[in-house]
Amino acid sequence: MGTITRTFANNITTSGVFKPTAFNNASFDNVTAVPEGAVEGGNMVLLSTQTASASASISFTSGIDSTYKEYMFIFNNIHPSTDNVNFTFNMSTDNGSNYNVTKTTTFVRAYHSENGAESALNYETGQDLAQSTSYQNISYVIGNDNDQSTSGYLHLFEPSSNTFVKHFISRMNASYSGDFTFDQYIAGYGNTTSAINAIDFKMSSGNIHQETLMLVQYKCLEFYRN
Repeated sequence: MGTITRTFANNITTSGVFKPTAFNNASFDNVTAVPEGAVEGGNMVLLSTQTASASASISFTSGIDSTYKEYMFIFNNIHPSTDNVNFTFNMSTDNGSNYNVTKTTTFVRAYHSENGAESALNYETGQDLAQSTSYQNISYVIGNDNDQSTSGYLHLFEPSSNTFVKHFISRMNASYSGDFTFDQYIAGYGNTTSAINAIDFKMSSGNIHQETLMLVQYKCLEFYRN
């Protein structure tokens, strides 16, 4: 097989779809249009599902490995059993025996009251961590009225790396117990070069009430309210 033929064959799937590696800066200079479906893109793949029912915590101790470099945990209407509490997470390097990875983080919040009287954008010094093994708040002072909840995502990068710290970013929106909307941006890293292989989520007090949790790819995790 000639060099050109081998190169072409290595850049097309068995179903006849071009892989992303088939394109580079030089090839794109000469492209005027790409037919729909001609370029293969990434997909999110469902990995596992858990259902919370007045659960103290939800842990994912499998499916977080070197198969993918990115995991996304998506939270859909997380509803606490207790008023005015925080939704938190921590990571493990020993398959969930301990959730105590050292973290340094940032926390920025925008808020607006339902009556329109108050709004602000702040850096929240009381919500960040500096070389701490504590659980990180990713959504705080969530109300537990019947219609109150928090939604958003946590994005974890290359948790199986044995070279780099473990970066993550999160964005959450919450119905604050005092009838505000809280838009929260959290970022940081687990300061370890050991592989992260388990994640735990819990409220700062009380339980996670009636939620379905699903782990999918990039890799990605979704929480659905029943």
